[in-house]
Parts: sequence; C-alpha cells; structure tokens
Amino acid sequence: MSEGELLARILPLLGPASGALVGPGDDAAVLVPEAGPLVVSMDTLVEDHDFRLLRPGGFRTTGYDVGWKSAAQNLSDVNAMGGVATSLVVSLTLPSQTPVAWVEDCARGLAAAIRELGAQSCSVVGGDLGGGAQLVITAAVTGAMRGLTPVLRSGARAGHILAVAGTLGRAAAGLAILEGARPPADFGQLGEELIAVQLRPSPPLAAGPVAAGAGASAMLDISDGLVRDAQRIAAASGVHVDLDPAALRKYSGPLAPAADLLGVDPMDWVLGGGEDHGLLAAFPPDVLLPPGFTAVGSVRPGKPQVTLASQATALTGWDHFAH
Repeated sequence: MSEGELLARILPLLGPASGALVGPGDDAAVLVPEAGPLVVSMDTLVEDHDFRLLRPGGFRTTGYDVGWKSAAQNLSDVNAMGGVATSLVVSLTLPSQTPVAWVEDCARGLAAAIRELGAQSCSVVGGDLGGGAQLVITAAVTGAMRGLTPVLRSGARAGHILAVAGTLGRAAAGLAILEGARPPADFGQLGEELIAVQLRPSPPLAAGPVAAGAGASAMLDISDGLVRDAQRIAAASGVHVDLDPAALRKYSGPLAPAADLLGVDPMDWVLGGGEDHGLLAAFPPDVLLPPGFTAVGSVRPGKPQVTLASQATALTGWDHFAH
C-alpha cells in the first residue's frame, strides 16, 4: 500500500483536529495559540526496546496498545508540568511487512487514549509516515498552562512533603508477567489488570493542573521508577529525598499475590518499576495535599540522594541506555 493510500485509511480513525486551524494533509499543522506559556514534549517507542510485538509466552502486543501508550506517555509529560495537552503530532516508521490492520489499530489506540484519559482539549493534528527496519512511533505534544505557573523539578525544599498521584508498581508487575515463563492465565483477574496497566497506562491527567494550582513546588511524571525519578527531583532541587516504606505498602500490598507467584518482592516493582505514569510532587508543609495525592516521603537538607527510611537502596529504575 502506498503512503497516500495508508494515510487515507488511518486519518479518519484519528478524529477531527479540533485544536488546529489546519490539521493533517498539508506540510505542517497550524495551531490556534493560547495566551501564556507553550508546553512541548516528545517521546519515542521502539520495537524490541520499549515494546515487543510478540512476548516470550506468545502474548501479542496490538497496534491499539502501542498507539494508546504513545499518547498516554506524552499526555503525562504535559500533566507533570501542570499543563493541559492541546495537540499531538505522530511519526510512524513501518517495516514493509507491517499489516495495514496493525497501523489502523494504532490510530484507533491513539484516538481512544486521548478521549478516554480525558484529554478533551487535545487531538492529533499531523505527523509523518516512513519505512524502516523496525517499528518506531514518535509523538510530540503541545500543551497550555492556562494561567498556572509551570511546575519544575527544581523547587523542592527541605521540609516539603513528597506525594504521589496515580499508581505505582502495577505496570512493572504487568511487564514481569508478560516477560515471565508462567502463562498470564496463572495470575487470574489481577494479572489481566496488571498487564492492562503495562500496555495501556492511565496517567491521572486531572491531577497535574490541580497540583500546580495548589502550590506544588516540584513535580514530574513517574516513567522510569519511583527511585530514579525521585533522584531527578533531588538532583534538580539540591535536596535529600527520603521515601517512607510504610506509606508505600499501600501500593505493594495489592501486588503481593502476583509477586508470590514470580518469587519476587512487590516493593521492588513499586520502587524500581516505571510506566504507570503517575505524578511525583513536592508540596510545602502548609499546603493541604490535593485529592488523589498520597504522601510517600519527605524532603530533607543534605546532598542530593534518595533513601528508603533513611537507608540507601540499590534499586535504580529504568535507564534507556542500560537496557
């Protein structure tokens, strides 16, 4: 199928480019700018590095899954600044043997994530198709602050409270099931739920602007693991972050049945697993935590580091160039 024929198949599946004066079909999209700062981010998913089409146990990742995940991780980045996503442009690199149905399914996943995650101000406004040796999907997102001040990683101060919105460890547990030797069916309903979080994460998109409005001093998207991302706040802010294992048991406890079947500690998923795409934020002590946020630690003076109950942890999370 030619590029033009493929575009004719997938563009209707993406829905209208509601936030653009000019959407797909010209050399570039033309957006309607909002007053105030413009937020921009970009993420890439590469076959056999960020996702597998066929898992060791025979589980197949669909185009819908990959499209959903691409949209979700980009929407989450804008959310982490306290902004609201307004547009996506998407680039697909496709091996020649890629089924057209897979590409159509990817477009459906993109559109469904935008709609079902509540990004009602966002739409796909353009992109690119190309050929290559492996599947790659890259998306760039724009967003608006709508009167709020962007929340950076560098504002945490000693005495501030560290809190999480969304889930922790569930996507990592789902990945462990998909990559493990046991059939996913062995994990029952819980296994299905955990796999769904890995394939189609649900970032809490309402939480970012709420946190920014409440006075969050620092914030980021938890994509590479709680410890690694907390270290990013620690480094940017020049502070010591201490995580509370008692508070984190809220997240590890429900994962215990799956962890027992795999012979691992569920806290490892909570501390070292990413891709739930929740938010990690710091709040001044006089700020009431917004709904949906749970306190998981504290910010202390000292050299930039992350500890667990004041003790060092060997867990480091995901590094894109070490895996």
